[in-house]
Amino acid sequence: MVFAAMERTGENHDKTSTDKTATPAKRETPVNRSPLRTFQLDRAFTFVESGPVLLIATAHDRQRNVMTVSCHASMGFEPAIGIMLGPWNHSYRALTETGECVVAIPGADLMEATVDIGNCSGNVVDKFKHFGLTARKGARVKAPLVAECLYNLECVVVEKPRPDGRELFVLQGVKAWHNPQRKERRTFHAKGDGTFIIDGECVDLRNRMTKWQHCI
Repeated sequence: MVFAAMERTGENHDKTSTDKTATPAKRETPVNRSPLRTFQLDRAFTFVESGPVLLIATAHDRQRNVMTVSCHASMGFEPAIGIMLGPWNHSYRALTETGECVVAIPGADLMEATVDIGNCSGNVVDKFKHFGLTARKGARVKAPLVAECLYNLECVVVEKPRPDGRELFVLQGVKAWHNPQRKERRTFHAKGDGTFIIDGECVDLRNRMTKWQHCI
């Protein structure tokens, strides 16, 4: 507590005191000590946009195509995957009209090619041919598998974008493939700002997941 200097009020005052104008102690200005700061809301998607970058392969009107997608989400163990793309994407029409595609997960050795795939359009170039990708026939859908990828998931569309502008496709996996011959096993993740993260150390904590042993 800060006390103001006492006024001289009577004979009991200490006459030997020479400090007649004591200076009040300065009050400290409260400081915001929280480490949290506001963040640009329209960039907040970068908080969670770190799933593996995907390639979406389609086949429509006798034309095959592949596009890059980083905005996606796992929506169930079935598996179900949600991906965001709109009418400005060449693959949008193919996915809407055929109702099927292949979700392919490239390894880190295909990182630069994957970024380049996302920077050109399938209505201009045959991306499989241009980027040296090998299309393989799937078992359940007409869209091609991408042989160079670590994993391929044949999918059907179970939910299309809504009229309110939410450009979300929900895909249901119907057949899964993997390529054990690929030496590079790491995937890579988009941070949403043009930079990417490559998988690092894998830590095995399965013995601690006592509640979820049926899932692992």
